[in-house]
Amino acid sequence: MLKEGDKAPDIRVRTDTGEEFRLSSLKGRRVVLYFYPRADTPGCTVEACEFRDGIKSFAKKGAAVVGVSPDKPAVQAKFKGKYDLPFTLLADEEKAAAQAYGVWKEKNLYGKRVMGIARSTFVIGPDGKIERVYQNVKAKGHAAQVLADLG
Repeated sequence: MLKEGDKAPDIRVRTDTGEEFRLSSLKGRRVVLYFYPRADTPGCTVEACEFRDGIKSFAKKGAAVVGVSPDKPAVQAKFKGKYDLPFTLLADEEKAAAQAYGVWKEKNLYGKRVMGIARSTFVIGPDGKIERVYQNVKAKGHAAQVLADLG
């Protein structure tokens, strides 16, 4: 698992519009990179909508918000449109980004061991280093906590 002070891995995945995205394209800006298990599910919707509702406050603090899940670009686009999400969603279909950030883990789902995303958020500084790591995130109230911690 990555920790504060580590260099953030430069991920390359497709966006909700199918375009290629590189995290390094945001160098010089603060980035809130949040990983969620699956688009349009209850917890993921709560989390995304809370980031949406705070987007102006994140922008005032100079932070770009980017969401990542293993969903396909078309699924991400539908989720983004349905909830009017004003930030980029990344389609990590190969789980390369999740593995690079150490959030692709074995989980217990209704008594069965399965691999999946451990809901996590990374605040990346303008210098490309991780400023803050949030692990095992509870969706409700998380965006407000991240915003408060941005100072």
